[in-house]
Amino acid sequence: MHHSPLTDVLLLLAASVLAVTLFRRLNLPPLLAYLGVGALVGPHALGWVPDTENTRFLAEFGVVFLLFTLGLEFSLTRLVAMRRAVLGMGGAQVAITALVAGSAAWALGLSIPGALVVGGVLAMSSTAIVIKLLTEQLEINSRHGRAAIGILLFQDLAVIPFLILIPALAAGGDHIGQDMAIALGKGVLVTGLLLAAGRWLLRPLFHEIAKARSPELFTLAVLLVALSSAALTHAAGLSMALGAFLAGIMLSETAYRHQIESDIRPFQDVLLGLFFITIGMLLDMQALPHILPSALGLLVLMVLMKTLIIFGVGVALREEPGVALRTGLVLAQGGEFGFALLALASRGSLLSHEAVQVVLTTVLLSMVATPFLVRYNGRITKALIRGYRQTYVERREEIAQQSAELTGHVILSGFGRVGQNLAYLLEQEDIPYIALEVDPDIIQKAQRAGYNVHFANATHIDLLRAAGIDKARALVITHHDAEAALKTLNVVRLQYKELPVFVRVLSINRMDDLLRAGATEVVADAFEASLMLGAHLTTRLGVPMRRALHRAQRIRHDHYSLLRHIFQGRGDSVDAANALRGSLASITLPPGAWAVGRTLGEALAGLDVLPDAIRRGGIKGDMPESTTVLQADDTLILYGTEKELERAEAHLLGGQ
Repeated sequence: MHHSPLTDVLLLLAASVLAVTLFRRLNLPPLLAYLGVGALVGPHALGWVPDTENTRFLAEFGVVFLLFTLGLEFSLTRLVAMRRAVLGMGGAQVAITALVAGSAAWALGLSIPGALVVGGVLAMSSTAIVIKLLTEQLEINSRHGRAAIGILLFQDLAVIPFLILIPALAAGGDHIGQDMAIALGKGVLVTGLLLAAGRWLLRPLFHEIAKARSPELFTLAVLLVALSSAALTHAAGLSMALGAFLAGIMLSETAYRHQIESDIRPFQDVLLGLFFITIGMLLDMQALPHILPSALGLLVLMVLMKTLIIFGVGVALREEPGVALRTGLVLAQGGEFGFALLALASRGSLLSHEAVQVVLTTVLLSMVATPFLVRYNGRITKALIRGYRQTYVERREEIAQQSAELTGHVILSGFGRVGQNLAYLLEQEDIPYIALEVDPDIIQKAQRAGYNVHFANATHIDLLRAAGIDKARALVITHHDAEAALKTLNVVRLQYKELPVFVRVLSINRMDDLLRAGATEVVADAFEASLMLGAHLTTRLGVPMRRALHRAQRIRHDHYSLLRHIFQGRGDSVDAANALRGSLASITLPPGAWAVGRTLGEALAGLDVLPDAIRRGGIKGDMPESTTVLQADDTLILYGTEKELERAEAHLLGGQ
């Protein structure tokens, strides 16, 4: 089969579309789909896409955007704020893990450069997977979650010396130590120059570009900075990925960080997919049965080693043993940076084919096992450390003691801005309350100020019982995590069906789900802002306050149904749930349209859309009757899903 760069890319894209679609239907992460595509169509399986310079260049480009994105998420301010966890636990973890793993690899017969690479690969953890899982489990602000984030920050920083050293090691030569020293010197010099340029040149440059209000110009400037930085480090004999990472760090310190992330995401997702495909192409499916026992053994050793190292470092730094163990379990896997380092080492022939296969398979298996380690890290810790179980019990008993004298009180789940405002209002009316929060910083500051707030996750029914839910008058969920609110509602409604539960949400995306789950009232920030702004505006324009407030109350009573029908613009972010609920569309009937001369009921018969209004001769009539006869140049305003609205337009115009 004749191979060309275009043919290879088309094959990879076609296989990726099919695989990602299938994995999405099975609720599996797309990353596994990309890795599977690479393993299947690569040179070690079907052989449809050979391992050529073209595919290796795609992998290099993917690494560039991976490192650029991670650089954007890297924050020097955050590093300074978390310096104890970052420099203390993170620095010790990376150094000790790399030393232990590298020494073991050297003892097993690998060369010193190869052992150094293996140590660096196994020292890294998956930033993307860990943050996603901790966020889903509401543990991102817990003590072990914050410690894990600190260590991940240092790992992001520690990848820089590995990106500098691997090309120097791959170059070979008789003076490896001297070459490494030169490479490190170049790296320090280039890093300093790029960071200085970012501080003194990029901020004013992007300020001027932003004034032009041109999205195309902004995106071009971002790509120019990222690729120029990568080209500069490559010209200095270093890795292109290093330059991209530094470019990301530089741009993360500007005021346009979030806009840059939004603009670069389409490029990032596609190229990262291609990167993971090329990583999958490294996996030798034919050799898998032979290397699987070694990979499984290394997987067990890696999980135990990283967990014990992080646990030991945490205890040495006076972290609570339970917190240290949970942090170790959460970070026991390999990660994306490990793939990047392994890809660089493979192209530089620093590792044998068999060594690459064993390490690659181990990292992949560890990432597959990560959801289980993160999900059950608390249970494992409670089973292994008796003191941690007692700490949990003591925390529950402390909440129970504080709520023992309370009756007819309100339980606040979440004590951010909204929770604190509610606490103030309740205090003004002498209504007792107890607040449950998972952010240690908020808890510490609020307790010092005298607020009745405690560390607890309201999705646990035993903690709600400790807070006196049996005697409470109401439960208010004030945080904006709709998934956590649903979990709380589900556990509460199993035993407390009559308790009033009020839920605050940012938008309407999960409003109906929360109402079905048993919420007494769901208050949407966007709708409440509209109602209050409308009340202030209309009263200022002469509408009596009583009428404005009555209208707002009527809309609230109907769960904001009158405000849900909106026109969606191209710039609006519409998720799948919102798309299913629908939006408004306006359809004008030209002379000769099929619906002209028919009644509204006849025209919309069999269509799953609702008539919201008819505009005729410049006059808009809301909630039109089904007997209204449609005329030429009428504009129908219909509500429905995007698919149904398209079907309705075709039917009204052509009778299809």
